[in-house]
Amino acid sequence: MQYCDLNESIVGWSSEEVVVPYWSPLDNKPHRYYVDFWVKTMTAEGKEECMLIEIKPRNKTSKPELGNKKMTRAKINEMRDWIINSSKWEAAEKFCEARGWKFKVLTEKDIFGRGKERNAP
Repeated sequence: MQYCDLNESIVGWSSEEVVVPYWSPLDNKPHRYYVDFWVKTMTAEGKEECMLIEIKPRNKTSKPELGNKKMTRAKINEMRDWIINSSKWEAAEKFCEARGWKFKVLTEKDIFGRGKERNAP
């Protein structure tokens, strides 16, 4: 949020105000996804660009490996989270594409850089 406030190329932003409808394959029902950030920037050429940004821990951004081990409660929850997040992100990409926007998922590595996940700048 400080980055958005202090970055001169960002001309507008909001947190959890854009709602993206999505369909959950877990319960086969519609849901509402409140994306973490909407950001509007101004390019050097004076063109406005909008982007939706989701912030997630890096370990939540790839499909969990099942392996040959017994399905534990933790592994079931990991798979459940992955299925829901994948559905949300697919819907967000389509939502953005229809508006000429971009969609990004950022992790601690994107925000803090390599090796600085626990120490904010």
